Amino acid sequence: MSSDPQTAYPSRHTVHLLAPTAWPIVLALGTTFLFAGIVMTWTVSLLGAILMLCAAIGWFHNVIPRERNEDVAVITEIIEIKSSRTQVERLPVADSHRKILPVERYTLGAGVKGGIAGGIAMIVPATLYGLIRYHSIWYAPNLMAAIAIPGWSEKSTAFLAAFHQRGLLVASGVHALASVLVGLLYGAILPMFPRRPILTAGFLAPIFWTSLLYGTLEAASPGMNQRIDWLWFVLSQIAFGLVAGFVVNLHVRVRTHQFQSLPFSMRAGILSQGIEQEARDKDSPQ
Repeated sequence: MSSDPQTAYPSRHTVHLLAPTAWPIVLALGTTFLFAGIVMTWTVSLLGAILMLCAAIGWFHNVIPRERNEDVAVITEIIEIKSSRTQVERLPVADSHRKILPVERYTLGAGVKGGIAGGIAMIVPATLYGLIRYHSIWYAPNLMAAIAIPGWSEKSTAFLAAFHQRGLLVASGVHALASVLVGLLYGAILPMFPRRPILTAGFLAPIFWTSLLYGTLEAASPGMNQRIDWLWFVLSQIAFGLVAGFVVNLHVRVRTHQFQSLPFSMRAGILSQGIEQEARDKDSPQ
């Protein structure tokens, strides 16, 4: 038996791990291509299916019939952690931190009503755009229907400017669903911005998700992206935001669980948070 500790116990300086492989990331990439082809072209889905098949076979070979492992060398090193600070610094707590978790919120009904009102308001600039640009009130709804109907984004301008009952029904459903969902989102985020809710709802939020939608369509459907006049799109979103934010703000807010956890004196309005904190500071020993 060898007297050398490293020779006698070789596992002491190594760790037995699975061998590294790139097949999982190839599988993830193939899955992404497979679903991206639904909105792009079937060749992208075909490429994704091929990548998924190759990744599955390669990954299985790493574990069947025997797992591929390797011993990784371990270097033992003692690191002493020291700090040059002699005391702990703490951030001051202010009432403004309540913005992150508001003590009040709007009801779901307020968000739904705001979304419906905003959806009706944004029809005006969308219809005005169709009349000015294409002399048709049906272009905007048909273009929205093209989001859900395959092949409509490649149709001619004359086709989109004409009346189609199927396009009107699909566009109405898409528009109603999107308006209600965004209205619910407004009801959730507006209490977090109590000082300038109309500025947030009417301008900042529409510009944010318009830029997000622009980047998504540019990659997923370039043809659809070219058909949209983004200036008029932003104007219609601003109209939605102003009206939806105004309607939501008309409703009374309800208390959240965070409000219920406050002391009774504050919930009853007898003491404010600042007065109560000042009283605690006076009572505490110096």
